[in-house]
Formats: sequence, structure tokens, C-alpha cells
Amino acid sequence: MGSGHREPFENPVVEWIDSRMPIFTLLNKEYGVFPVPRNFNYFWNFGAIAGFMLVVMIATGLFLAMHYTADTDLAFDSVERIMRDVNGGWLIRYIHMNGASFFFIAVYIHIFRGMYYGSYKKPRELLWILGSLIFLLMMATAFLGYVLPWGQMSLWGATVITGFFTAIPFVGEDLQTLLLGGFAVDNPTLTRFFALHFLLPFVIFAVVFLHVWALHVSGSNNPLGIEPKGPQDTLPFHPYYTMKDSFGLLVFIIIYCVFIFFMPDALGHPDNYIKADPLVTPAHIVPEWYFLPFYAILRAITFNMNLYFLAGFAILAVLLVEFVWRKKPVYIPSASAGIALLAVGGLLALIGFTGDSCARIDAAWLEANAGFKGLCGALQGLPFMSAETAPVSAKLGGVLAMFGSVALLFVLPWLDTHPVRSARYRPLYRVCFLLLVVIFLILGYVGSQPADAAIAGIPLILVGLAGTGYYYAYFLLILPLLGRFEKAKPLPESIHEAVLGKQIKAETKI
Repeated sequence: MGSGHREPFENPVVEWIDSRMPIFTLLNKEYGVFPVPRNFNYFWNFGAIAGFMLVVMIATGLFLAMHYTADTDLAFDSVERIMRDVNGGWLIRYIHMNGASFFFIAVYIHIFRGMYYGSYKKPRELLWILGSLIFLLMMATAFLGYVLPWGQMSLWGATVITGFFTAIPFVGEDLQTLLLGGFAVDNPTLTRFFALHFLLPFVIFAVVFLHVWALHVSGSNNPLGIEPKGPQDTLPFHPYYTMKDSFGLLVFIIIYCVFIFFMPDALGHPDNYIKADPLVTPAHIVPEWYFLPFYAILRAITFNMNLYFLAGFAILAVLLVEFVWRKKPVYIPSASAGIALLAVGGLLALIGFTGDSCARIDAAWLEANAGFKGLCGALQGLPFMSAETAPVSAKLGGVLAMFGSVALLFVLPWLDTHPVRSARYRPLYRVCFLLLVVIFLILGYVGSQPADAAIAGIPLILVGLAGTGYYYAYFLLILPLLGRFEKAKPLPESIHEAVLGKQIKAETKI
């Protein structure tokens, strides 16, 4: 037969179906006897948890769509009707609303676990790229969904975010008009956002299918970062990891239910319970918490990138490629030439940054600091220093920085060239990665605060700029350098030996 050899099932109904369409044989092969490394820890649960949350979001979203009205006059009231009049509507909405946050929690842990254990390295590059695409689609879907309740944060969040499209040269305003369906956020915008928000989860589901397919082709990574060498290094997925995933999912659901039933609005913004009013602007417009680190990166770029800054930046980029990304320079003949270009590039970038920043320094402070006032006067007197002549405005620079911070995930497999995957055996990488996680959390806090906020006298906008600098340096500078120079610890011979060694140590302590 065309289906090939298969093992018969005892259940006569299952056997009758499988003999004609071997779907149960496929499921048994891919999720029953499928071999996986025997040393998974609980961080590997979050892939299954994320899949569960996707199903929950699609199911609850379908029921909410039955009662929602995508009209600026009726949207807010239709949500209130779901909460007050629809049987179980309050529960469905709270599951969906908090589900978005818990979906992102699961995915963030899943991403950082993959980065810590090197799950993006060969032969899993395509698996990682598909996962990054899922993350990007999730961000788009979540933003569209945030607009639908049509509260104050919905309206003004949509106004601010879609306004960034105007920073794109030549086509920005046309793109914004196309997205909004007009010249402002209004009824056509809400209708389009509702249609796209309903569609994109099914696109995500399709990419998840490809993601799982790629996983079953390349196999799973593991905490040691070494490939299984035989049956002794693996276990069948069922029942070992179905039970382990089920336990982890149960704990996750318990925490999820605590938020649903006891603190359903803890992760939202109170202003979104005020009906959208285009005549009243909220004092502080913020996105949902899972966007805050990227929002901080967006706001960190407060300076226009004039010709001096861009020239210095271009020189530094060339040096990065020649001396960091390449093992041997191609176009720069010597180290002394590289040092000279580093000095020139750094000086030009500093001149451009300082000259543009001078325009925003308080006049009273400049009067009290005559030396700096003279420097600012000299820099601003240079040609092409004004904001009007800057090729890249602060607005466009922020947009590029924000989208670039996500785009870096797609090229991560080629930025980290170290042969060892797991951070367990890369001490320097582990420190740099954990610092990245801390910086990411700090950026989240910075993004949640007003733009003019300060802590201990330090403006948070400068903290955000420093955090953005480290974020980009981690991917573009630190990882390539560690790939070339970091000395890793010795790897175990096999997963089996490492697991047995761990057990023997535990028994010895007892």
C-alpha cells in the first residue's frame, strides 16, 4: 500500500480509521515513540505551554468575536455588554485578556531558554527563524487586539504607534493612511484592526505547525547542547515528557487562574476602562507590559542622526565587519589603520551626537557653563548640523532601533559562531547573557515610566539609551567576539554519561 508499513491498533475504531488514513500512526510516531533527549529540564515545558495558550486565545477570541461590534460608537459598549450581560462573558474576556500576557510570558521564557542553551545553532537555524517569526506575528496580533476595546489607551496607543509609520521616507504617510483607512484613527481603522486581529492567530497557528515540523526534523536541543549519540541518550516522548509537560502546564494554569479570578486587571491599564475620547489625551500613554522593553528602545533615540553621526557610524560599522565579524580583515590592511579609523569614526559620531544634543540643552544651564556653551556654539556652526538637514530624524531612528531589536533575533544563528551551544560550558557567555536579561527587564521599567522621569537624579531616557546600547552590543559585538575568543569548559562525552554522573553525585551526597 502507498502508506507503507504500520503497526495495527487494538481499538477497532482507531484501527479502521488508521488503515484508511494513518493519522494515528503519524501521531504515535511524532508524539508517542518520538525520541527526545533524556535530560530536559522544566524550561522545556514552555514550548508546550505556549502552544496551549495559542489554542486558548483562539477559542476565547472566537466566542468574543460573536458578541463584539467593530464600530467606534458601539465597540466600548459591546465589551461592557460582554462583561455584564453575556452568560460567562466576563470569564471568557478575562481568560482572553490575561491570556495575552501569559502567552507572552511563556514565549519570552521559551526564547530566553533557547538563547541560553544555544538552540538557534546548526542544524536548528530554520527552527529558530520560524520561532522569531511567530514572536513578530504575536506582537502584531497583540497590538491590534489592544485597540479593539476602544478605551483611552486603545485609541491613543493606536494613534502613537501608527504615527511612527510617517517617519518612513517617501511612503510613510501613504502607509499610515492605508493602515488607518483615513487620516486619523477612526471607524475604518477599528474595522481593519478587528479583521486582522481575527485572521493573524490562524497565520500564527500555521507557522507554529511549520515550527513543530522543523523541530521534528532537526530534533530537540537539550541543556548540555550535545546531540544524542544513541538510544541510551533518549526517551520516548510519551509517557515521560507528556507527563512532565502536563505537570508544568498544571502549575502554569494555577497561576494563570489566580490572575483571572483574583486580579484580572493587574496586568492592564485603568485608562482603558474609560471610553475613547479623541479630545482628551491621557497624561501618560503606554503600551501593554510585554511591549515595554521595545518601547523604551524606541524612545531612547532622542537625537537626529546628522551627516557627521552617520559618517562616523558607517566607519564604525565597517570596522565591526572587518575586525569582529571576519576572522581576517579584507579591506583594511593593518591594525594601525583600523585604530586610526576607530578614532576618526568615534570622533565624527561624537561630534554629530553632541552637536545635535546641544539644541535641546536648557539655555540657563548653558549660560552657567560658558565652556560648554562655546563648544555647542562651535559645533552648531558647522555645516549640515541642523535638525532640518539630518537625513535620519530622531523619530525614524527610534523606529529603526525598535524594529532592528526584533530583527536581530532572525540573524542570531549567524552572529554567535561559537562551536559550543550551552551556556553551562561558556562562563563568559553566561555572564553576558544574564546581564542582557537584567537589561531587558530594566528597559521594561524605563518604558513604563514617563519620558521625563528620573531615578536618583539620572534621567531614565539616558538609562534607556545605555540599555539599548548594551542590547545592540550584545548581538553585534559581544557574541561575535565570544565566538572567536571564549574558551569553553570540556563537554561531557554523552547525555547518558552526564545524567548518570549527576545521579551518582546526588547519591554520594545522600
